[in-house]
Amino acid sequence: MIKAKLKKLLLAEDERTIARALKLKLELSGFEVITATNGEDALTILKEQKIDLLLLDIMMPKVDGFSVMEEMKKMKNKTPIIVLSNLSQEDDIKRAQDLGAIDFFVKSNTPLSEILVKINTFLK
Repeated sequence: MIKAKLKKLLLAEDERTIARALKLKLELSGFEVITATNGEDALTILKEQKIDLLLLDIMMPKVDGFSVMEEMKKMKNKTPIIVLSNLSQEDDIKRAQDLGAIDFFVKSNTPLSEILVKINTFLK
């Protein structure tokens, strides 16, 4: 029997409790999940591995999410990005979309199940 290849997600999130909960939910839903706790590590992973979807926090140490997206553009990395942030200003949402984010969720207002639905809709 041939085993189906799991879709690989990169979760760039510095809040460890949120990262753990989301990673567990995503793995139980059939995804391979790699985590990065800062933007610098996220960029390294994006350079080294084929990632199907990036879940990206904006406020992270070393390199913030906006800078990650700007660097991805320079690298011509077309990995789809869903932003998970507690920033909720229209300017932040528009900036993320202008930098290529396919969606933007405010973490404090969004249940994990809603994020999972969006990921499944995009990747399946």
